[in-house]
Order: sequence, then C-alpha cells, then structure tokens
Amino acid sequence: MALPSINPTTTNSWKKLQEHYNEVKDVHMKDLFADDKNRANEFTIKWDDFYVDFSKNRITTETFKYLLELADDVNLKKAIKSQFSGEIINETEGRAVLHTALRAPKTAEFKVEGKNVMPEVYQVKEKIEGFTNEVVKGERKGYTGKPFTDVVNIGIGGSDLGPAMVVDSLQFYKNHLTTHFVSNVDGDHVNEVIKKLNPETTLFVIVSKTFTTQETLSNANTLKEWFLKSASEDAIAKHFVAVSTNIEKVKGFGIDENNIFPMWDWVGGRFSLWSAVGLTISLAVGYNNFDSLLKGANKMDEHFKNEDFDKNIPVVLALISVWYNNFFGAESEAIIPYSQYLNQFATYLQQGIMESNGKSVDRNGNLINYQTGTIIWGEPGTNSQHAFFQLIHQGTKLIPADFIGFAKSLHGNQDHQDKLTSNFLAQTEALLNGKTKAEVEAEGTSSSIVPFKIFKGNKPTNTIYIEKLSPESLGKLIAMYEHKIFVQGIIWNIFSYDQFGVELGKQLASKILQEFNSSANNEHDSSTNNLLDYYKQIS
Repeated sequence: MALPSINPTTTNSWKKLQEHYNEVKDVHMKDLFADDKNRANEFTIKWDDFYVDFSKNRITTETFKYLLELADDVNLKKAIKSQFSGEIINETEGRAVLHTALRAPKTAEFKVEGKNVMPEVYQVKEKIEGFTNEVVKGERKGYTGKPFTDVVNIGIGGSDLGPAMVVDSLQFYKNHLTTHFVSNVDGDHVNEVIKKLNPETTLFVIVSKTFTTQETLSNANTLKEWFLKSASEDAIAKHFVAVSTNIEKVKGFGIDENNIFPMWDWVGGRFSLWSAVGLTISLAVGYNNFDSLLKGANKMDEHFKNEDFDKNIPVVLALISVWYNNFFGAESEAIIPYSQYLNQFATYLQQGIMESNGKSVDRNGNLINYQTGTIIWGEPGTNSQHAFFQLIHQGTKLIPADFIGFAKSLHGNQDHQDKLTSNFLAQTEALLNGKTKAEVEAEGTSSSIVPFKIFKGNKPTNTIYIEKLSPESLGKLIAMYEHKIFVQGIIWNIFSYDQFGVELGKQLASKILQEFNSSANNEHDSSTNNLLDYYKQIS
C-alpha cells in the first residue's frame, strides 16, 4: 500500500487532543491573547510574499503541539514523499497523483511506472505556448481569414471551474481576447453564450479527457451545429481544438489531430488547470502569465515538501481545520477573499475540497465513524459582510473562516484599498473580541435592546495576507489549498483522489433519458415516477 493506513482516532495524539479539547473548549481567545503577549508572533508564518496569521484560533501552544504529533502519528511525511515520488496513491483507480509535475522545472524528475514524465510535460507546454502566441498575435486565423476575438471553453467540473476561476481572478492581466465558459447541460446556458459570438472569429476549446462526458459533448455539438450554419465542415479544423486522451473520437468530431492537446491519467480533473486544461487560461492572459501561475504553484510545492510542519502553511491550515471539524463539530468553513477578482474562488474550492474529501469509507475499506470533509462556502468581502456575516458573528453555529487579502491594489486606488483593508482587518478583530454587555450598555443602549447587540466573539479565523494578486501569487494560493486537501485526506485515512460519488446520478440520468426517447420503462420509486409523468405531460 502506497499510503499509510491509520485510523486517526486510534492514535495517542488523537486521544490527547480529545482530553485537551474538554479542557479548552470554553476558553476565550481574548484571554489567550491577554495571557501571551507574543501569541501573534508565535502563531504567524511569514513565507515569500505570504503572511499567514493563525493566532485568532481557539488553540494554545499545547493544542498546536498535539496537532503536530497527529501529523507524525499518521505518517504524513511518508505520505508526502509517496505523492511526490509518483507512487500509486490514488489506489482505488490505480493512478499516481502528480499534478505537481505539471508546474515543476524542466530539470526536475517525476517518475510514473519508472518513466520520467517531465519531457512530455514540457512538450505539451511548448505546444500550448506556440498555439497561444499564434492566436494572441493574430497569426492563427478563422475560416474567413479574420483573427480570433473570442474563446469558448467547453467543459464541466475541473475542466471548467479551474480555468474559469483563474481567468476571472486574473482579469487585470487579460489580453484582447474575450473568454466564455459553457458547462451546464442546460440549453439556456449555451444559447446565451451563442448570442455573444461571431462564428468567423470564435475559437472553441473542448475539454474532456474521454471525450464522452454528456454535458460537454452536448454543448460541443450544439456549438458545432450553430457554427456550421455559417461555415463548412472543413472550417471545424480551424475553429475547434480539444484537450483529450481520446484521439479517435476527437478526430471523428472533425478536429485536426495537430489541434489535440493531451492529458494524463495521473492528473485528476479538479487538479488539472495546470495541464493543457489550462489552455484557455493561457489564451486569456498570455503564456508568460500562465507560466508564472505554474511557477507560483511550484514554489508552494517546494515549501510544502520541504518545510518543517510547524512552519508549513498547508500543514498548519489542515491541522487547524481538523481540530474544528473533528473536535468542535464545526461542519463548514467560509472562504472570504477581500478581492472582487476572486469572486469564483470559493466555488472552485467547493469542488476541490468536497469532491476530494467527501468520503465515508477509509483506506482499509471500512466505514468511518468520525467526520471527514468540510462544507465550503463563501463570497468576497465586503459584499459578504452585508450578506451572511450576521450568521458568523451572532449565529449558533461555529464557522471557522479564512480571510484572504492583498496589501496592494492592482489599479492603484489607495482610498478604496484603505477602506477595503480596514474592513478586512476589522472583521477578524470583531470575530475575535465580540462585544460584551458592559460595552453595549456603555453606548447608552436601552436595556431591552442590550441582549440583541451582544457579540460573544471567540469566532476563529485565519488571515492569509499576500502582497499583491499576480499570476504567481494566485498559483501559490491555489496550490496551498490543494496541499491542505491532501493533508486532511491523510489524517482522515481516506482516498482523496477518486470521486465515485458523482457517478451514480449520471448512470440513473442515462436510464431516465432513454425513457424520454423510447418506450423504455425503468423501475423507479413512486416520487420519481410522478415527477417523470409530470415532465412528460408539460414538456
């Protein structure tokens, strides 16, 4: 077995944490800060252009010690080594997990089944670079000789969420090309995108490893039919490219074999934006910026692989998350980026985290009797302050939150940046301290209203402060969360890289679809039968 397989609840550190939790569960962070003037320095990691303050958490030096012992007890060091050495750690699918190879330098060595994959990784990167430069410079043209103005990415899941999030996050760095993303099989989605397109100047990027994904192929065929109303079959080769492993099916679609960008089975979908799946990113921001994104991720890879656990950002964040999930019973985590550019970041992480660690069977094949994956949600600040922050501040649920901020504004409006930063800093302070009855009364609040204005505080947050949003810093940030996912999966003794849970619904959908198009009549529960009948009556 490539990974250690240890039930965390059987370790000495877990037992220590359980006893320790009972001692500290009601301690207020305000008191911890009052008792230790060096607390903020002790629980802060400064690395590169990242400043990670985790002092506003319900932890003590003793908590941190036991959490680090837990990392050792589950053999985390060995697991990290297994991943980076190309061992088959995705055991249920018989695959290595090497998205880290996609952002490694050319001189690095990553072996899969004894073969160094770096030469082929760089061969594909060179192809992405060449193709990108031709499209961006207007050298590669459409069927009427006009340069491309629009790019449509057709994919779903990791073939959509990653590229869409990165393109959105790096809008400041975008070139003249307009990018569109089509994912949902809902026909209204693709038709709304079509309204914005000119067939003569649109490039289509179909992203599907197997070239069989229902949503992606349905949308690709709809766009192809629309395109052929203006162009001939021969023009498909100029306007459609594919990222896929199924060369025959792609060629059958009409795509030139030279316009097929390969994928590898050792890269999972939700970790694939670093591969040719990121072609749309490269087209949108230029290859140099795409390469900077990869280099940033590689810097975080090296930090994760080599840094001691007490100063290792992904490890520390993962351990704190386990502390809340498994001991405090906190079911969700909020991701609050104080940048409008990152408005899709929490959505992207929902797939990465919940699809990876939403498991109830351990690596031994046994049902789990402890909590695994966390529910991820969030929106950018300051918008989120005017939406769901009420629940975090005064609700009955404990919701740990990551606050992500950037010290410098990209457009340079200092007045706006000062106001944004003041909110960024004030919210974590308010969540820490709350507001006492005495403080409310001192404001002259009437006695009948006082209870409603009291804030308990003691709400945990991590502050991830980054100098500036750039392709490189975004690469580091994404990779940081990828490694956090990995660490949690190791601690929870689960396989983080399969996603069998998404397949059952797809299988049943195929059966139901047959009933619309034929006289097939499958067995369903009475509720589903009634809903089917209703749909047939009104559609």
